[in-house]
Amino acid sequence: MATWFRPRLSSDEQSAVLTDRDWHPDPRVRRKMNVLWAVHLGHSREDAARIAHVGVATAKRYLLAFRDGGLDGLERCQRHIPVSDLASHASAIQASLTERPVRTAAEAAERIYQLTGLRRGLPQTRAFLARLGFTWQRSRTAPVPPKSL
Repeated sequence: MATWFRPRLSSDEQSAVLTDRDWHPDPRVRRKMNVLWAVHLGHSREDAARIAHVGVATAKRYLLAFRDGGLDGLERCQRHIPVSDLASHASAIQASLTERPVRTAAEAAERIYQLTGLRRGLPQTRAFLARLGFTWQRSRTAPVPPKSL
């Protein structure tokens, strides 16, 4: 079995890792830098994973990403962010609902179905309309004081 990769950081890389492990805006990158720094200091992968609160396999993945791509490889986060099918129809939906407002989420879901042919449930409809900037107006009965006799 081959020995595992132990990174050796230059002084420039050390300063970059020290800065990024505390101040990078993405918490995933900060965890990656913590693992890299711990292994650079001589800790095992298990210790580095425990320090950074990640699994040992994750720590190994981080080190291999550094080996293959350097610090840029560690800062790269490849996440799949799904996009709604309704996103391509957003402007038409927004125009229709602004022109003729609906009273309920069920009416909005039906209107969206008529416009796009895509049927969504009430929670998905509410979430989509909230992303478009729509809000729901709540109507309640106003308390009326009793009539005096």
